[in-house]
Amino acid sequence: MTRQIVSVIGGKDAASARPYDSINPASTGEVVARVGLADAETFATACRTARDAQREWAAVPAPVRGRVIASIGRLVEENAETLAALVTREIGKPYAEALGEVREIVDTCDFFLGEGRRLYGQTVPSEMPDKSLFTFRVPVGVAAVITAGNFPVAVPSWYLVPALLCGNAVVWKPAEYAAASAHALYRLFAAAGLPDGVLNIVFADGRDTFDGLSAALEEGTVHKVGFTGSSAVGRSIGELCGRHLQSPCLELGGKNPMVVTEDADLDLAVEGALFAGFGTAGQRCTSLGTVIAHESVHDEFVRRYARAVADAALGDPAGDVVLGPLLDHKFAERYEEYLTWIEPHHTVVSGPTGRITPGNPRGGFTGDEGLYYHPVIVDGVRRGDRLFLEETFGPIVGVTSYGSLDEAIELANLPGYGLSSSIYTTDPKAAFRFRAGIGAGMVSVNNSTSGAEAHLPFGGNGKSGNGSRQSGMWVLDQFTRWQAMNWDYSGRLQKAQMDVADITPDLGFRL
Repeated sequence: MTRQIVSVIGGKDAASARPYDSINPASTGEVVARVGLADAETFATACRTARDAQREWAAVPAPVRGRVIASIGRLVEENAETLAALVTREIGKPYAEALGEVREIVDTCDFFLGEGRRLYGQTVPSEMPDKSLFTFRVPVGVAAVITAGNFPVAVPSWYLVPALLCGNAVVWKPAEYAAASAHALYRLFAAAGLPDGVLNIVFADGRDTFDGLSAALEEGTVHKVGFTGSSAVGRSIGELCGRHLQSPCLELGGKNPMVVTEDADLDLAVEGALFAGFGTAGQRCTSLGTVIAHESVHDEFVRRYARAVADAALGDPAGDVVLGPLLDHKFAERYEEYLTWIEPHHTVVSGPTGRITPGNPRGGFTGDEGLYYHPVIVDGVRRGDRLFLEETFGPIVGVTSYGSLDEAIELANLPGYGLSSSIYTTDPKAAFRFRAGIGAGMVSVNNSTSGAEAHLPFGGNGKSGNGSRQSGMWVLDQFTRWQAMNWDYSGRLQKAQMDVADITPDLGFRL
């Protein structure tokens, strides 16, 4: 049965401006949810509602807020299979990956349960007698969280869980094409006992979201913006926030490199490149962009990689497959543009390209009316190619070669992104030289470019973000602000830097 979904503000269904159909990309004729999209004013209203609810939520002791987070984790765990199946149906993510995504929400809740008792400040010694200094973490207020749909439940939890734990209220705008998954997650959060208005979900398109966010920032009802999505949109949000003297948390795209050294375990490297390049059909911000293989192993690596991709299972995401369909029609259209970037000096070593259809099958698989595309390996990419320099969100991986490790590091940094990176080597010196030279926020050694854990900082630099970090204790700096307090109980005015005791040394003393 097709779900009917609208925004929820202050615990109540909100009016919608126009309809949107979220489809099953594995069977495009199936509508998973009929979504009522809101307008800009509705988004701004949600921010006002959140502002009013936040004061009471912030007054709840942090350890109690931690218990609410624990309840969210248990509810997600009890509903894991149902939620994962919905994610698979709505965005075409293979079920095993969807189940892992749901598990990440639980891991995030498990971590932040304890942080409710560890929102530590400090007691700081004063330079004056009878005076004490303190620091406190205080919530920022209202967080506007805008997320993509390739990880429709895990990535939002990286924002929602710590933001709520720290005493903030949230207005969450998920991707329209993943609305059913997002709405299900919202219901699980609400069932944990969150007061009305503390978490609000607004379904809207990009333009209305931007206009609503702009109005809320102007009104002062949003105090932190979290955004996961493309570098281009992230730049616009960063500019908007900057005009209001705010620093957003931006988690953007990537052109993630994998260096394969001359002493690498090639079978292990191929296994990592297969998962990094083609898991979730290459639609992760951490997906592999370019393999940079040493010239002595380049040909053998390409041969093994092409064979692994040819053998990879592709099809119904409810089954045991490596690749399912692309997320939505708009991503399929964009991916077809990326295929036009293949140039005459490139060599496609993986076979056919384009959409899988009866006229362009993959073995015996003809596409089943889904948004299925052939996985593509392009050898011979050069440093000036668009395929080398720009993010390609989909199942396409470039390959190039290098001579020295310094050259490999230069190539890895050249596109200007800085999210994730990987090196396959058996030489510890090479691993640490790569770590020191790479501009990425995350480095894997003998592992794929994908695979974040809930208690490590996640985020990028350059075109991949503004240096903000999600996950682990580091994200607390996004959703709290430091407040300093001095308490003078001397009974007199003591002026800092002026009324300080002076102990004079004899600097002329000599033995």
